[in-house]
Amino acid sequence: MNHDHAPLQRRVTAALESFLTAQRGRLSAIDSALLPVADALAEFVLGGGKRMRPAFAYWGFVGAGGADTDAVVACLSSLELVQASALIHDDVMDASDTRRGLPAIHRRFADRHAAEGWAGDSEAFGRAAAILLGDLCLAWSDELFDGAGVDTVAVARARPVFDEMRTEVMAGQYLDVLAVATRDTSLERASKIAVYKSAKYTIERPILMGGALAGAEEPLLKAYSAYGLPLGEAFQLRDDELGVFGDPAVTGKPAGDDLREGKRTYLVAAAMAAGTPAQREVVSTLLGDPDLDEDGVATLREVIVSTGALATVEARISELTAAAHDALDGAPVEPGARAVLTDLITAATRRAG
Repeated sequence: MNHDHAPLQRRVTAALESFLTAQRGRLSAIDSALLPVADALAEFVLGGGKRMRPAFAYWGFVGAGGADTDAVVACLSSLELVQASALIHDDVMDASDTRRGLPAIHRRFADRHAAEGWAGDSEAFGRAAAILLGDLCLAWSDELFDGAGVDTVAVARARPVFDEMRTEVMAGQYLDVLAVATRDTSLERASKIAVYKSAKYTIERPILMGGALAGAEEPLLKAYSAYGLPLGEAFQLRDDELGVFGDPAVTGKPAGDDLREGKRTYLVAAAMAAGTPAQREVVSTLLGDPDLDEDGVATLREVIVSTGALATVEARISELTAAAHDALDGAPVEPGARAVLTDLITAATRRAG
């Protein structure tokens, strides 16, 4: 049975819109020059995204017997501000020009600087603005989490999970940057990055956060981890595939960007582990070339397919997906939430963008 996630998505978006409107008023009261900041963040946060993290958190909450309220939805919507912060900073680190089919935040402000003829370097201004806007989103995530109107005892239960999640995603991001710098293509390192940069942050911690907010008992929290961690890793592996083989019209990012950025993903690590010396040399030579053209992307894709790396990753996704299903089957989850969490397994692992 396929459940409609649109109502929850609309509620999350409405909660974010209300919060960002209030923040716009705060910024404009400081200085009208901050209105472009408020507008850029509103467009970025409200204009795209699947709202997956709030969805896992919400259904983790309902699955633990929590009673639905708009305040709970608003509290869990704070996860979208953490995500916005991570994406804005990620695009700076990767020098990505687009996000969700639109100019990345750093590109938007660099273009504004150039159009206005302001002093200094436009690119540097864009990067500085994006760093600050990303920081602002992270600060605002705390405000929304604490100030949505949920009972303070419940918020205090969920706070350690929220804090741990944000530390883990920053740690995973640094390990990702480090792997590119050190040219570490080991499967062990790639797997750890996938777990901390995405698996925990996208699914395990959000669902645990929802469970904690509802006062879930330890057996359910353990089941949520057993469901969320493998599913989060499968989500990231699918993301890695889309970064190489995805349709830009669907992903909103140029094809092969992960290859140009030199991302040491599990997909790349599997190709290096299984490849011949000649194939490994091709990967070592082309991976991370910012000027990599379509022919170069096609060459790397061919190596990834011919080494069996793509098939390895697909098999790993299937294995992890089965583990998530098994964990959910044995979990003491409320029936309605179980059905939606089952649907979310498919949404996380069979997406095209």
